[in-house]
Amino acid sequence: MTKYGYARVSTASQSTKEQIQQLLENGVEKKNIFSEKFTGTKRDRPKFNQLLAGLKSGDEIVVTKLDRFARNTREALDIIEPLLDDNVTIKVL
Repeated sequence: MTKYGYARVSTASQSTKEQIQQLLENGVEKKNIFSEKFTGTKRDRPKFNQLLAGLKSGDEIVVTKLDRFARNTREALDIIEPLLDDNVTIKVL
């Protein structure tokens, strides 16, 4: 099992620093943190897609808030349901 973190901000003026710190404090190794500056309304988030593509059964994704993972509940469910089917755990801090 590998624990991965995902940090995202919507604008160039924002920073992922605080999110990354929280992920580190919750046991995610720095090398396993994916971060990017992309609006949540765009589904084509390169780092997020890279993270999803590399997941294996038993892995865990940690995010600081659900809105960093997806823009709304429906989108979150569309992403999370197949991950759960593949035995990937999602942890929202």
